[in-house]
Amino acid sequence: MKFSFLNRTTAVALSFLVLFSTLSITIEKHFCGDTLVDVSVFSKVDSCCGGANDSDMPEVAKKSCCKNEVDIVEGQDNLALKTYDDLDKTQKQVLFAFAYSFIKLYESTPKVTVPHRYYSPPTIVRDIHVLDETYLI
Repeated sequence: MKFSFLNRTTAVALSFLVLFSTLSITIEKHFCGDTLVDVSVFSKVDSCCGGANDSDMPEVAKKSCCKNEVDIVEGQDNLALKTYDDLDKTQKQVLFAFAYSFIKLYESTPKVTVPHRYYSPPTIVRDIHVLDETYLI
């Protein structure tokens, strides 16, 4: 039970480690002046100055106080996947010895038969300890 819980916890923790190390996230921020207005992780940010990009306005009026900032957190793309054939002779021997000892560690013991398992004891007719006045202290 203890090893099972520890093994499952370790496996889940390592799975999350691989998942989050390969995850790439793009964070978009929208500023109006120096004030942060909107932050978005999975979608586009909403702009507060939607009318500033009209083509009817002259070039001087098109200059906006708004700015968008994009932060990209890149994950790891190249995971090293090795096969058994990629290992040298010493590493193969160590891997084989470790696997063999690990399998033998959890090998079940042979089933022992108990010959008196279904034996029912005789019924007690009299209490012999009371009759002989022999009491265990």
